[in-house]
Order: sequence, then structure tokens, then C-alpha cells
Amino acid sequence: MITDIEHYFTKGCGRCERFATPDCSTRRWAGGLDALRSVCREAGLTETVKWGHPCYIHAGRNIAIIGAFRGDFRLSFFNAALMKDPEGVLEKQGQNTRHNDMIRFRDNAQVEQMQPVIRSYLAEAMGYAEAGVKPPKEDHALELPDELAEALDHDPELAEAFHQLTPGRQKSYVINIGSAKASATRFARIEKFRPKILAGKGALDR
Repeated sequence: MITDIEHYFTKGCGRCERFATPDCSTRRWAGGLDALRSVCREAGLTETVKWGHPCYIHAGRNIAIIGAFRGDFRLSFFNAALMKDPEGVLEKQGQNTRHNDMIRFRDNAQVEQMQPVIRSYLAEAMGYAEAGVKPPKEDHALELPDELAEALDHDPELAEAFHQLTPGRQKSYVINIGSAKASATRFARIEKFRPKILAGKGALDR
């Protein structure tokens, strides 16, 4: 998995065998991804890499993340429960996503066409971060650490695998990840456990 942001836009995320090949999804959507990156940076967001993807931060909070897939590319918003979505452009990532949280693009030219909307939505999300506003806590049968909830919301493959685990195995990850005091450590544990989750195993399984 990549750690250099430039590699994403030239080679891909590094999470599959199509990395650094013409078949990588980032190559198909190169023009749109570059345009989306420019909009995020011009909005004043700080660019970094999380889960092998470009992530944009403001006021110490994750604001949005970019992803490329075979059939589309996306700008996904963290804390989507706060977003008002006046233009009705936000969609759910998948059946396990709780809120409409992404703008989906199926054509590179869409980014240019939607620039005013994208900028407006980024500004809204940045405003919440500056004000320290967070979504209200929701009732779940299993309370997920914030970092795990974010990872599942923005990694459809991981989310599908996690929700197919038995309740006991899900709980093993919640306990193990949640026991870390530092947020960075929780994210590191999620990345470490990703292969196990995809394999249908619990945190303590070999």
C-alpha cells in the first residue's frame, strides 16, 4: 500500500495486482482525479494518505477522501450525518453505509461541471471541523470505535467482509482496536487486521 501521495495519482493505491499498470482504475480516471485533487487543495485542505488513498484534513479533522473504482471515482465525506446536501448529489457507498456520504463521478468531465457544488460541500464540512461540531452518537448493537467506523465507511470491501463476520469476531476487533489509546494506533491496528477481516477471521484467530 502506498505512503507517498504522488504514487496514487501516477500508479494507484497499491492494494491490488493492478498497481502501476495501465489497468489500474486511477489510470482510467486520471483526468478527473487530478481535477478533484486540485479542487480539494485549492479549498485549503491539507493532503495526506490514509488507507492508500488521498485524504483531506482541516482543523485536525478528516474532511474527505478520494477513491477510484472500475466503474466510477468518488469524493467521500467524513461525518456525513452533518451534511445538508441541498443539491441532492450525495449517495451511499453501499448497503452497510449509514448516511449518504459520497459524490460519484462516472465521467472525468463531471468534476469541472460540478466544481461550485464540490467547493460548497467542502466549505460546509470544513466549517463543522472549525466549529468542533460532530454528528450525534447513534445507537448500534455494537459500538464501533470512530476510526473503525470511518474505515468501514470508506473501504467498501472491508465493510462487506466485516459485516459478514460473526458477532463474536466483530466484537474481538472492536475490543482490540478500541483498547488503543491513540487514534493513530487504532488506525494502524485496523490496517494490520485488514487481511484477517477479509479472510473472515477474528482478531485472535490464526
